[in-house]
Amino acid sequence: MPESKRRKKPAYTPPPAPSGPKQNPRWWAPTMVTLMIIGLVWVVTTYLMQSAGPIPGFGNWNLAIGFGVMMIGFVMTMRWR
Repeated sequence: MPESKRRKKPAYTPPPAPSGPKQNPRWWAPTMVTLMIIGLVWVVTTYLMQSAGPIPGFGNWNLAIGFGVMMIGFVMTMRWR
């Protein structure tokens, strides 16, 4: 019985290696942690001063400011590499 001809396959060339994920600047992580800590201290201070501070006259808006600062820090964690 005759043998069939073998197909010549082109040589395997692997796909180009990815250049890797981009790194964040060196200030990213310290800024992220600092914002979360500042927000926490702001909220604790507001509760300890019974909504009379850290900015007098803002009342419960001081809580919103503290939580807003913390949320900015938490959002930064999603972009951290």
